[in-house]
Formats: sequence, C-alpha cells, structure tokens
Amino acid sequence: MHARAHRVDLLSNCCFSFSRFLFYFFKFSIRTTHCLPVSIIPDPLKSQQIDHKGLVRKAEELLRSRIKEDDPQAPFLLGQLFFEEQHYWDALVQFERIKDKDFQALYQLGVMYFDGLGTKEDHKKGVEYMMNIAASESPKAKHLKFAALFNLGKAYFEGYGVKQSDEEAERLWIAAADDGNPEASVRAQSALGMFFSRPETKNLEKAFYWHSEACGNGSLESQGALGVMYLYGFGIKKDIQSAMECLKEASERGNIYAQSQLAVCYYKQKLYTKAAELAKSVAQNEDVAAIGRATDCQPRYIAKGIALAAFYYARCLQLGLGIQSDEEEAKKYFSKACQMDPDVAADLQFDIIFSIV
Repeated sequence: MHARAHRVDLLSNCCFSFSRFLFYFFKFSIRTTHCLPVSIIPDPLKSQQIDHKGLVRKAEELLRSRIKEDDPQAPFLLGQLFFEEQHYWDALVQFERIKDKDFQALYQLGVMYFDGLGTKEDHKKGVEYMMNIAASESPKAKHLKFAALFNLGKAYFEGYGVKQSDEEAERLWIAAADDGNPEASVRAQSALGMFFSRPETKNLEKAFYWHSEACGNGSLESQGALGVMYLYGFGIKKDIQSAMECLKEASERGNIYAQSQLAVCYYKQKLYTKAAELAKSVAQNEDVAAIGRATDCQPRYIAKGIALAAFYYARCLQLGLGIQSDEEEAKKYFSKACQMDPDVAADLQFDIIFSIV
C-alpha cells in the first residue's frame, strides 16, 4: 500500500516501541514468576550495563521457557519481540504458528503481508486476515476491530487486494471511526476528513466534521487540516484567529504542512523575517517517509509542505524580504520546490506572474 498498514500497540492501543515492549515484558515476567533470577531484572542501575542485544537475548530466553510451560501470552510476546527487532522472518514464522488462536498474531500477519515484511507483499492475504478480525464476534478480537476496519478501508481506497471502491472505503472508514469515538480509529476519522476534501467525493461540511472529531482525539494531521479550513473558509466560516491557533499548535507538534501554511500567513501579513525563518526551517527537510512515520501525517502533504516552504523562502531571498537578497540561493530553493511537488511549484509560479506572491 502507498501508506503502510496501520500498526497498533496490541498491548495498550498506543504507539508500540521496544522500550515499552520490554517494560511490559518484564512486568509480565515478574508477575508470573515466583522467583525470577535477579540477573535479568532491569533495575535503573543495571539497565545501563546491559547492552541492547543482551537484553533482547535474555527476553527471548525467558519467553521460550514460558512457552514450554504453556503460558498463553508468551507465544505472541515472542513474535512481537522479533517484530520490534525487525527480525521479520522469525516474527512471521512465530505468528503463523499461533494465528488460529491469537487474534493479535493474525493482525500482525495482516500488517506484514500488506507491507511485505518478512515475506513478499500479498495484499489479498492481508485483506483476508483483516476481514477475519473485523467479522469476529470473539471478545479477544474487539480491541483490534477498528484498526482492521481502517486497514480494509485503505485497501479498498487504494485498490490493493480488492477492487477499488470509494463507496466501500467510505463505509469501512465510517465503521472504523465509530461516530468520533476516541476509542475507535482516529486514523479513520482523519482519513474521512481527507476523503471528503478530494474533488471526487467533496463534501467540505463532512470534511470539517471528521477533521474536528479526529483533532479532538489527538490527530496531528487533522489539526493542521482544520487550520487550513478555517484559514480559507472551507466547510466553515472563515476564522483567521482559529486558523492561526490550529496552525501554530500543529506546527509545534511537528506538522510540516501546517508549518508551511503558517509561514505563508506570516508572509501575507508582511511579517517577512518570521516568514523567512520558518520557511527556511521547513525547507531543510528531506526525508519525507521518516517524517511521515514520526508524525503519522500523509507523505504527499509533507512533500507539499516542504515545496510550499521552499518556494516562499526562495521568494524572500529573491526579493530580499526579511533576509539578505541572494539570487543564487533563491534558484536553489525554487528548484527544491519543483522537486518536492511540481504542481505546487507551478501554481505558485503563476501567482508570481500575476503578482499575488
């Protein structure tokens, strides 16, 4: 899929990390062991003396011993340890062993087949596994259903493993969004905001509603989108104060597109020094994929944001607005804007021609 399958923390519905895995793992170990050897308890002093590989090895050893003792949680935790360490083939083998009795393993396998982790991409199998979770009545699948529905909606929207269908994508995302429930898929709520903003399915009132729900539930992308909607009066009455509040907060949280829009606002308000400083900062970004992983924002909007910032910084350099004039440096940033998003650069070039910028 163009955007990677949604990965959830199968232990607490938060973003998963190795450190949190180990915290949970050792907590689990201590709770289920009457006499855990002191040598593997990571107290604050000892944790600094244990190298990462050594800690992983000890975790694997203890989990394998738990599996032999028929501990029900240990098989999944071992697969998750492999997954977080990017030993994807080992994770795949472990999850395959238990997928018929562990929905968490089934979900991770769906993600791995969607994204080609430890195996070749197999979108049909990814869809099959997500559908099994979404259709299950088991209480053990309940905490995974919204995420599975989001991934299925993404599959229908992109046409991966199934025939492309906007209608089915919308239906699945609405089910995953669960009327703005904060315990549901916030990504589905944000996706609906984007879905209703596109020309083919435009309904800006619905877009505003879903971005508002997602923003209220913590979505960084939707917070930036709301700022733009308030700024231009899309789906809501134009409100510059609300726009600036949303854009500033989203910018502080790392939303690149919001940062670029904020730089444009400063430029139009003739706050050229602030505009140049912010635009320059945004324009330095290169790794769109890494920013997307860190912020959970769509890569295409990150690229648009960098292009927008590069263009406005180039214009400041060209005209000497808020910064020393430098034609050669300006050419460099005009070129970067074109590389990041040719359409954005072309539209802004017309704005220069018609003296809008």
